[in-house]
Amino acid sequence: MRHVVTLIPGDGTGPEVTAAARRVLEASGAELEWEVVEAGESALKKYGSVLPGEVLESIRRNRVALKGPITTPVGTGFRSVNVALRKELDLYANVRPVKNLPNVPSRYQNIDLVIFRENTEDLYAGVEHTVGEDAAESIKIITRKGSERIARAAFEYARKKGRRRVTAGHKANILKLTDGLFLHCFYEVAKDYPEIEADDRIVDNLSMQLVQKPEQYDVLVLPNLYGDILSDLCAGLVGGLGVAPGANLGEAAAVFEPIHGSAPKYAGQNKVNPLATILSGVMMLEHLGEDEPAARVRQAVNEVLLEGKYLTYDLGGTAGTQEMAEAIVRRLEQSTGG
Repeated sequence: MRHVVTLIPGDGTGPEVTAAARRVLEASGAELEWEVVEAGESALKKYGSVLPGEVLESIRRNRVALKGPITTPVGTGFRSVNVALRKELDLYANVRPVKNLPNVPSRYQNIDLVIFRENTEDLYAGVEHTVGEDAAESIKIITRKGSERIARAAFEYARKKGRRRVTAGHKANILKLTDGLFLHCFYEVAKDYPEIEADDRIVDNLSMQLVQKPEQYDVLVLPNLYGDILSDLCAGLVGGLGVAPGANLGEAAAVFEPIHGSAPKYAGQNKVNPLATILSGVMMLEHLGEDEPAARVRQAVNEVLLEGKYLTYDLGGTAGTQEMAEAIVRRLEQSTGG
C-alpha cells in the first residue's frame, strides 16, 4: 500500500538527517510518497511565516508527517513551531521510547522504557503575561480531558505491548490542584486496566531513581514540562539525543521527529547522527501498519552498530551522516535482495 507522507526538513542539521532517514525508509520496502513542505527559519525567510498554512493543510490531508528539528529562539522571537504544531493538530501524546542500542556507549544496560508526555497544556500552553515592570507570570493549565486521555494512551500502549507497569510522575504534594487533578485522573483511568500495575512518583524523586536504577521503570506518563525534561534525561541514559526518536500522536494526525534540536553550528558538516530521525521513521512505519519494513530497518540499524565501522562522531566513530545512512541502506538491500 502506498502512503503519502508530509516531510518537513527543518532547520540547521534537519535537512541532513531527514534526507538520511528518507533514503533509509525508501530502501525498507515500504511504498512511500513524500510531500515536502517548509517550516521554521527557512519558511520565515521565504514565506514570512514560520508555520505556513500549507504545512498544516498537508499534515491534515496526509494524516502523517516526518519532521526534522526546527530552531526555537531562546527568550525572544517567535514561539516554538513544535508547540504550535501540537496545539493546532491536537497532537496530545508525545511518545518517546528509551532503549539501549547495540554497541552504543552507555552507563546503563537493559533499559527499555517508554515515556508518554502530555503535549498540549501545562506551562507549555504559553499563557503568560507581565505584572508591572519587574515580574512575569505563567499559568499552568491542567484539564481533566488532557489528563485522562494521556493516561489512557499510556495504559492502552502498555496493554497492547504487554507492558507490566505504568508510573505517573507529578508534583501533587505541592501543586495540589493542578498536578493533583492529573494524578486523580491517572488513577481513575487505571481502574479500566486491572492487569497493569499503576503507581506514581513525585517527579524530583523519580528523576533521582531514573539515574540510580532506571531498569525498574516500564512506562512513564507525565504532564508536559516534566515529560520534556525527563525524556531528555532518559535519552542520556542510553547514549544521548542522537539515538532518541519520538512521536506526536493525535486522533487525526501523527508527526514523527527526533528529540534533539537543530544544532545549527553543525549544519552542512555531515557530522550529526541520523539514527534518532531514522528510528522516528521506524515508529512512523509501525504507525502506518508497515511492521515488516520497520523490523527490517531496526535490524539493519543494529547490524551497522554492531559492525562498528560506520559510526558517527557522537558514537566514537568518524563516519558522516550520509555514510552511516548508506551503510544501513546496504544492509537493507542485502536483506531484501535489492
